[in-house]
Amino acid sequence: MTLFHIISIPEDTEIPKKCNNPFGIKHADLTQKVVATCMDELEKSDLGHDFGLEGSGGLGKMFGVLIGKNKSGALGYLKAFSGKLESGTNIPGFVPPVFDTFEPGGLYKTKEEEINSINKKIHELETSPSFKLAVEHLEEKKKDMEHQILSLKMSHTLAKEERKKMRQHLLAESTDYSKAILDKLDAESARHHFEYKDMLKKYKKMVDDAQKEMDRLLSEINELKTERKKKSGLLQLELFGQYSFLNFEGKTKNLATIFSVDETQPPPSGAGECTAPKLLQYAIQHDITPIGIAEFWWGKSPASEIRIHKHFYPACRSKCHPILQHMLVGLDVEDSALVYAENKNEGLEILFEDEWLVIIHKPANFLSVPGKSITDSVLTRLKKKYPEATGPLLVHRLDMSTSGILLAAKTKEIHSTLQKQFQDRKITKRYVAILNGIPASESGKIDLPLRVDLEDRPRQLVCHEHGKPSLTHFKVIKKSTDECRIHFFPVTGRTHQLRVHAAHAEGLGIAIKGDDLYGLPNDRLYLHAEQITFTHPITGKTKTITCNAPF
Repeated sequence: MTLFHIISIPEDTEIPKKCNNPFGIKHADLTQKVVATCMDELEKSDLGHDFGLEGSGGLGKMFGVLIGKNKSGALGYLKAFSGKLESGTNIPGFVPPVFDTFEPGGLYKTKEEEINSINKKIHELETSPSFKLAVEHLEEKKKDMEHQILSLKMSHTLAKEERKKMRQHLLAESTDYSKAILDKLDAESARHHFEYKDMLKKYKKMVDDAQKEMDRLLSEINELKTERKKKSGLLQLELFGQYSFLNFEGKTKNLATIFSVDETQPPPSGAGECTAPKLLQYAIQHDITPIGIAEFWWGKSPASEIRIHKHFYPACRSKCHPILQHMLVGLDVEDSALVYAENKNEGLEILFEDEWLVIIHKPANFLSVPGKSITDSVLTRLKKKYPEATGPLLVHRLDMSTSGILLAAKTKEIHSTLQKQFQDRKITKRYVAILNGIPASESGKIDLPLRVDLEDRPRQLVCHEHGKPSLTHFKVIKKSTDECRIHFFPVTGRTHQLRVHAAHAEGLGIAIKGDDLYGLPNDRLYLHAEQITFTHPITGKTKTITCNAPF
């Protein structure tokens, strides 16, 4: 089994007793050593793919490693990459895809040829001389109708104005002659009315005839498009059925079952093509028991995302979580490192309090509001401490990893007033952070639109097309050899705004220390909401609260 690379390790090496959770961010020393070996191999190998490492227009890829024991108890590892490389999906030394859609003569390629044949017919019809002539003929008749009707309308309008003037003059005379002329004017008015109706009817028929010919040609095209859509939908469903994933209890589920999909509701694009499902599928098929699994990015980052060369990343949530929930059944797996333990502090530090509001210091790695699996949070404790309070209490939130000032209202009315100040951007906040480097400018602004990564929540993307406006001012306040202390002044309040604005290449290009999503993990995220200034809803006075960073 050449894909299982046997390794030998010193006797004192600690071997994990169970596999780490793929959605965690901590890896055993053994896993890190194996990944380092794989990175060395990547440095020396030519996989026929441009990873963008030489400043070219290429693009990086996510790679994965699974460390495990085979039936004989030998220790070794498997390698995988996400999706496909320019050179293909089956690369020597790497595990194969769960289902190879690009296999010559396979289901996808065969059905793709049928769909491509329909595409060819549609293209031939849409570019045929008869279709082109029908389009031109219809447009010509429409323009001709518009021109003739407009000319007639203008002529009739001028004539109407002349008749109006003549009527006013003739009515004043009240003679037999003037009455005869008035009758002629009425007759002309009636004639113009029917003339307009006749012309409109004539040209409308000409346009309708041209439209019928156009519709006849379009009908054939639309029938082919309907057939193409139906075949594509059926092919998708067949493909979902071909992606069958095993688990460690020997049970199988396919994509359609895992995501509960039909032709109108497909699973996320690329589901099943990530490294973790590939590695686990191969391990189960070949009786390899995993004791470690890790993913790392190799190469240039996509423009919208923040992917750092050689950095570890957890498995993605939208595509991999439903699949791995099934695949990991029967394997002894550690709890996810992303699920933090509940904060053990019995109380929250109160920075300011009166009968209308309270300002507290939220510790790092503590939720602002209850999560899916953790109920303890700032909001939970505030509700317990102030049972008589009305309204939502918390006026704003902080990321779980971020520490610092949180503003809460004791009544619904105060909450509404403070929220209005946030909406009108009359509340100012100052954050302090430590960056893993020195930015090129000591002060300035970062203006990058953000949106959620639909395939890997809660990560955010820079998206100039669909992102929401996000603006941050910054000022470096202290520098050392390899890091700096910085103040952030957010104008907007998007999710992960400061973290992305710091780490993204179009921002500062340097991640905040301890950022496990956009940089490198540490003992904590070195980001702290240090100061807030607002107008007290009752006294009307400007109030500034400061909470020094614990780092």
